Amino acid sequence: MTAVVTQGERADFRPRRARVVGFGFAIGLVVVMVGMSIGLSFAPDSGWQRQDSVFAVVFAVLCAAVLVRLVSVNARVTDEALVVRNVVFTREVEWGAIVAVRFGGADPWLTLDTDDGENLAVMAVQRADGEHARAEALRLARLVEERAGR
Repeated sequence: MTAVVTQGERADFRPRRARVVGFGFAIGLVVVMVGMSIGLSFAPDSGWQRQDSVFAVVFAVLCAAVLVRLVSVNARVTDEALVVRNVVFTREVEWGAIVAVRFGGADPWLTLDTDDGENLAVMAVQRADGEHARAEALRLARLVEERAGR
């Protein structure tokens, strides 16, 4: 059985609110640290030296990189599988291996039950996104039904 999947149904799953807040905070952090470093380097008797500025900016960029990684979680739909990219690990789960899609209770994000007995968090669908997250959970459940031939 071949399911017809439209481009909208194949769209990647991504969090909304976390991405806006995370990217905004990352940019703001770098801008503030660069501004502080420039301001303190010109302040008389501040004791701020060039290496302090370099360290502050490098630290801000590293923190921003961690934030960007945290909010860059996603789940990509392919013909054969769902590729789930969480904060640390990326896992490809074949459609037929997904037993259930759960999104309820107090769970902060969607969870997939797989045929090997594992539970896989899909951090791309987050409760903080409210109605959008519920719609995305339903979309994923429909995709699993269609793609797994159930």
